[in-house]
Amino acid sequence: MNNSIIYFDCFSGVSGDMLLGSLMGAGCDFKKWREVMETLPLTGWSASIKKVKRGGLAGSKFSVNISSPQPRRNLPQIERIIKKSKLPKAVKERAIGVFNRIARAEAGAHGIGMDEVHFHEIGAVDSILDVAGVCLAIHMLGPDKILFSALNLGSGEVKTAHGVLPVPAPATAELIKGIPAYQSDAGAELTTPTGAALAAALSGGFGPMPMMEILSTGSGAGDIELPGRPNLLRAFIGRSGERENNPGGYEEDMAALVETNIDDMDPRVYEYVMGRLLGAGALDVWLTPIIMKKSRPAATLSALCAHDNVSAIVDIIMDETTTFGVRVSEGRRYKLSREFLEAKVSGMKVRVKTGKRGGNILKAVPEYEDAKLAADRTKTPLKDILTGFHVPLK
Repeated sequence: MNNSIIYFDCFSGVSGDMLLGSLMGAGCDFKKWREVMETLPLTGWSASIKKVKRGGLAGSKFSVNISSPQPRRNLPQIERIIKKSKLPKAVKERAIGVFNRIARAEAGAHGIGMDEVHFHEIGAVDSILDVAGVCLAIHMLGPDKILFSALNLGSGEVKTAHGVLPVPAPATAELIKGIPAYQSDAGAELTTPTGAALAAALSGGFGPMPMMEILSTGSGAGDIELPGRPNLLRAFIGRSGERENNPGGYEEDMAALVETNIDDMDPRVYEYVMGRLLGAGALDVWLTPIIMKKSRPAATLSALCAHDNVSAIVDIIMDETTTFGVRVSEGRRYKLSREFLEAKVSGMKVRVKTGKRGGNILKAVPEYEDAKLAADRTKTPLKDILTGFHVPLK
């Protein structure tokens, strides 16, 4: 499915079992999922999915049932279990990455080495099935983008193997660095370390649901009933935008526009600021001359960036310019798909960026730095290099 999105609404927090319940409810085939998960070299477990109600709303409850004693397991042991399975390679790599995040956070919180961290949930079977299971379910659904809302952490205290800890638990607090999150009056832990690690590793951005054509939904139920709110996590699966708004077969995505008006800065600073913004991942940066109050000549500094890069772009503008504030808006982009080819000009190879729509090349532009190097080495006028290549348009 082109431009497909999975959006997780974490209004009641996030955990591994809630993510799995929501994905199964939204269309992941539980039987096929279980067949692959049973290739993990683990015994004495079974998984089930059933319909329950939370706060008067229906949801899918994912559960792990343990039928035999399990040993305590640390990070190297868990990695070996995942590697020995028949999970797809990408799923193995993603799951091991999530476990490394959790172990690093737990180790930092408790002042121990990563290999000393033991996963306590019934010999780590719960953790392995939650983490590897979520990664597998998403792999089976195959979205182009995964997005999360801000995370509801809950409040109060939580009982752990380390004793009673405040919410968010220290490991969770470490894992949510850089992620929009908030506390509520739930009086319970709503975002678990496993849920936080999965959100941090999987998400391509956090915030409100983008414009999307919703095709299916699922609600994953948490373990407990919460007063005044349904303890559910919702998954929305769909396409980015509406298909009829893009009849031309272009690629689509969403981008954030960060702007500010400046009328009191040394103009020599702009080059440096623009370079920093591009170096930090901005997709494009530009200046627009404007006239501000009291007829002052000024400039609008604009930076286009991905949604999850807004914070870094804003920080640079605040640190490096005289502005006191920026404005951020989000919009849809229609793009030609891009591919680099090589062409020979005056006997030298020059990379050419092509723009395609529906598999047909509509535009071809030589890379400027390659063209400049070819002009220098062949003593050919740059204008001839820029116009002397040939890429068949079809």
